[in-house]
Amino acid sequence: MNAAGGELPRVRADSGGQALTTNQGVPVADNQSSLKAGLRGPALLKDFILREKITHFDHERIPERIVHARGSAAHGYFECYEPLPDLTCASLFAEAGKRTPVFLRFSTVAGERGSKDTARDIRGFAVKFYTDQGNWDLVGNNIPVFFIQDAMKFPDLVHAVKPEPHHGMPQAASAHDTFWDFISLMPESMHVIMWAMSDRAIPRSYRMMQGFGVHTYRFVNAEGESKLVKFHWNPRLGTHSHVWEEAVKISGADPDYHRRDLWEAIEAGEYPEWELGVQVFDEAQADRFSFDVLDSTKIVPEELVPITPIGRLVLNRNPDNFFAETEQVAFCVAHVVPGIDFTNDPLLAGRIHSYVDTQISRLGGPNFHELPINAPLAPVHNNQRDGMHRQAIHRGRVAYEPNSLAGGCPFQAGAAGYAPFPEPIAGDELRGKPEKFAEHYNQATLFYESQAGHEQQHIIDAFSFELSKVTVPGIRRRMVAMLRNVAEPLAAAVAANLGMPDLPEPLPRANPRPVKPEVTRSEFLSLHSRPGEGGIRTRKIAILVTDGVDSAGVAQAAQALIAKGAVVRLVGQHIGLIKDHAGQPLDVDASFKNSPSALFDAALVPDGGAVDALCADGLALEFIRDQFRHGKALCALGAGIRLLEQAGVSPDSADGGVIVAKNAGKTGMMRFIEAVARHRHPERESDPPKV
Repeated sequence: MNAAGGELPRVRADSGGQALTTNQGVPVADNQSSLKAGLRGPALLKDFILREKITHFDHERIPERIVHARGSAAHGYFECYEPLPDLTCASLFAEAGKRTPVFLRFSTVAGERGSKDTARDIRGFAVKFYTDQGNWDLVGNNIPVFFIQDAMKFPDLVHAVKPEPHHGMPQAASAHDTFWDFISLMPESMHVIMWAMSDRAIPRSYRMMQGFGVHTYRFVNAEGESKLVKFHWNPRLGTHSHVWEEAVKISGADPDYHRRDLWEAIEAGEYPEWELGVQVFDEAQADRFSFDVLDSTKIVPEELVPITPIGRLVLNRNPDNFFAETEQVAFCVAHVVPGIDFTNDPLLAGRIHSYVDTQISRLGGPNFHELPINAPLAPVHNNQRDGMHRQAIHRGRVAYEPNSLAGGCPFQAGAAGYAPFPEPIAGDELRGKPEKFAEHYNQATLFYESQAGHEQQHIIDAFSFELSKVTVPGIRRRMVAMLRNVAEPLAAAVAANLGMPDLPEPLPRANPRPVKPEVTRSEFLSLHSRPGEGGIRTRKIAILVTDGVDSAGVAQAAQALIAKGAVVRLVGQHIGLIKDHAGQPLDVDASFKNSPSALFDAALVPDGGAVDALCADGLALEFIRDQFRHGKALCALGAGIRLLEQAGVSPDSADGGVIVAKNAGKTGMMRFIEAVARHRHPERESDPPKV
């Protein structure tokens, strides 16, 4: 422990070891913390070790993004609910109903540009607001906390999670030695790992996941008064996920699943929508918390500070060109507008520097801001000139300030310009962390204890799978030792799945003094706390058909589902034309081979002579069994029940997710629609009992 309660740097003093140095050969005394003015003070520009490390990292790969390489994006707008003059002078919050154009990019973190969408991973949630005061980039994730507390560790984290350098594997996955070796030695990562091993890391859709600003920021009003703020995006459709087996099967059937889902929804006029909410609190309140709000591995539980809705975001237009917009968009945490300011979060401090630096390599020079997707709508007047890929053609002879030859223009804006909040600074220059940063487990426990029973089981399963891919037994034991500080049942279950006959001793805590948390269980941390208000809108429902199907019943069922906003597809033994029970042609647009069960949210088996052929088709039976084991709603009309029975599915499923009706009449279809609206029936995440 150092004097501030954090971990001591790991040091090798013996002559046989390799001392860590800079690229200039200068020995590095502390590789854990950036140089700050006081433990809770701002990071210092003079920290040449941090700058060298981050700068080298930023330029490691071109032209692909180092992280968040695989992305999807859309245009839209942000609409303010009510003016917020008491909180901020930011113009986008100045009046009710004011709309600000936005561009939102979703992404995975670890995979390369051509990797799959449904990997277990954190998702980026980056919003560019084109305000009339300039661009504001709120660059966040779908998980509210991060792996590390200080930007000094960011290159280490990404090097660990990326494919291992000697053979370039695995792609878009964290289940390998180097990642878990790093995590097992970084207790501060335990909270975010709980989120990453949960269903949050395999979302059903970009349209059905939350977004978070991660850091604590500042609102500053016109009088210069400041409040601390955390940003939350809550989806109108609710928060929903895949189960792991489903995500794995989707990655083979459609690696572009999330990208396609977002694109098709917008093209169909089903515009995704999120509500922006804020947690607002002052410094005195923050000081009373058992955790530090400058620590990006911590949340502020909603029981302590409720979320206040302040506006909505709607995505209503797909990009015209993927490369020119989605690939070339450049986000930067340092892009803020008057009324938005930073705090001394040491991870945020590194990001402020890192993003601009990265874009210089990735987009070919310092003028990436002139690319159309990055250009602000607000006018730009300054004396920046030349550089690679300059697009603006400046006229005149003046490119300096002050000047008289251009009438003094452009001139300083004075009081109308951006003014940082005058936060007092007092502290010695040092490397280290505040004492509250040393508590690593309370919020990890809070997250686990706040999950529903099946969500906890999914976390156990995820840890068991990931650690089973680790080839070094010592790493697995360190992780189980760390899990014992989170929840003993979790650690015991994972250890059993890994074949550990005895539990290792709990990992020593950085802070041996127990810290009493304010909240031990939160109703807001389970995915089920936000079911959404969309019903079955945009849910993909398969109607299983083949020759002899009752086409009238198919049409009636499809119309009832489409009327509620669902997307219906006819899935058969092959695509193209089949003949219904009356010999009339019916066009089938998907097959069991090209569109397996995992691509659908629910399935319906219609009445008619087609059922016998489906009962003899192994792919049709597996389609039904997958729907069952993935907890999805099933409906059988008339003779369609025979396919369910042949697949081993009981028509009297206790969870209400298996519906049997004589026909596609109102009563049966309403029961099915209600079952689909539940999204998933986790009570039966197993094979059908009669198989």
